[in-house]
Amino acid sequence: MIITIDGPAGAGKSSAARALAVRLGFRFLDTGAMYRAVTFAAIQAGIRLTDAAAFESLARDIDLEVTDDQVLLDGHEVTDVIRTFDITCATRYAADHPGVRARLVELQRQAVESQDMVTEGRDQGTVVFPTAEVKVFLTASEQVRAKRRHQDLLARGENLSIEEVLEKQQARDYRDTHRKVGRLVPAADAIELLTDGMSPGEVVDRLQEIVQAQRNS
Repeated sequence: MIITIDGPAGAGKSSAARALAVRLGFRFLDTGAMYRAVTFAAIQAGIRLTDAAAFESLARDIDLEVTDDQVLLDGHEVTDVIRTFDITCATRYAADHPGVRARLVELQRQAVESQDMVTEGRDQGTVVFPTAEVKVFLTASEQVRAKRRHQDLLARGENLSIEEVLEKQQARDYRDTHRKVGRLVPAADAIELLTDGMSPGEVVDRLQEIVQAQRNS
């Protein structure tokens, strides 16, 4: 079974998908980490993110492995260093690049072969796994998402104002919903879940209910 959880930045997709996978005994695939990692790799290699040919070549040359709780880039763990605000903002270059996206979609499909998987991202239910058994569009209000992201950044030692986070989030939302390839949009058969006012545990409870209902149908 493949369960896709798509949604905008700051909606809590990664933590909810990871917790759901643990409950179900499924694997978890954090596709956002893949975009972060390839962006980080390009920056480390001194490649200009606007150099389309070089960026795509790098994306096809690197060894990228995303496990349930680790991100390995050419054998080196980059799980934490790819979570900075600067990398988050720069991932748009990878997300907007058709060739890079195509390579990461290949890797995402390879990762779930013959496995039960909970996968999260922007285009999992629409592009990567259009025949997934369960599709969820997880979202929250703009203010709630910005507050969550701000708290995450503060916990990582990055001292940005809530206004800065909200401004960047609004720009990212616009890019995500207007991207030519892999744009953020609910799949026609996705169940939308608005998480305002819900605790993390309540979100996972509801996701588990959705999966169980699909299994029983």
